[in-house]
Amino acid sequence: MPALSNPLLQKWFNAFMRLSQRALSPLARHASDVQLPLRGKCRAGQVYLVGAGSGDVELLTLKAARLLMQADAVVYDRLVGDEVLALIPRGTERYYVGKARGHHSVPQAEIGALMVKLAGEGKSVVRLKGGDPAVFARMGEELDALANAQVPAAIVPGITAASAAAACMGIPLTDRGHAQQLRFVTAQLCREDGTPDWSSLARKDETLVFYMGLSKVSAICHGLRQAGLPDEWPIMLVANASQPEQQSLVGSLADMPEQLAANPLPSPCLIVVGSVVQRVATTPAATTTDVLSAQAMYR
Repeated sequence: MPALSNPLLQKWFNAFMRLSQRALSPLARHASDVQLPLRGKCRAGQVYLVGAGSGDVELLTLKAARLLMQADAVVYDRLVGDEVLALIPRGTERYYVGKARGHHSVPQAEIGALMVKLAGEGKSVVRLKGGDPAVFARMGEELDALANAQVPAAIVPGITAASAAAACMGIPLTDRGHAQQLRFVTAQLCREDGTPDWSSLARKDETLVFYMGLSKVSAICHGLRQAGLPDEWPIMLVANASQPEQQSLVGSLADMPEQLAANPLPSPCLIVVGSVVQRVATTPAATTTDVLSAQAMYR
């Protein structure tokens, strides 16, 4: 091609060629050619408190995946998905310390002692927790155990169940027209010796998310209604959020206990209370069962 004599035309031509190369380059590359921006290595004698997310391996952070593939030992919980565990290389030491209601659980003190022992042996340790390690996951107790033993620790956040459940159901957790506040509550406070302050929770301008509350649904519905929320106030239950076996129920504070009795859900199950739940009826992310249930409630 003959040289372009006009400097302005030459400048335009060069810019056009650069843009063309950028536009066409993805077509010439394969996914296997893409290099993820991973950096760093697990440090010997350090413990990493890592969030495994909601179970979907594609929702795992890049940093979490890298640490899993580099660590000498992984100490993991019951709610960590099988696909996430599959990222751990052969030869990596694995220690299961899961907790489940009604089953034998490893005492928290023993979990802390195990991490301290492994780090003391000069191993890099990943403490793998479902969801986000800082949300109802006893991270504080484990940080204290490590600090008392002068073991360095680092925290890697994960996608918590509330975010995963809302995304899978196609609704926001906050919304200018529905909820200007968001509150995470552990349903363990629904024990007889730890009743929540229902009056402070019964607000129409916020979204409530109860963790670990499947066996407390009746108490939650009753407490919120007694504190002033209307019987028809929306509530949603989502079990195994983001996983293939995800199940959900949508209803009201008045009818949810009866719905759950007729359609039992497995644990883990998240409870979302608030007017944002109304959006389930219009979102394409909701299942047919969810849409019919929500439409029946609001028509």
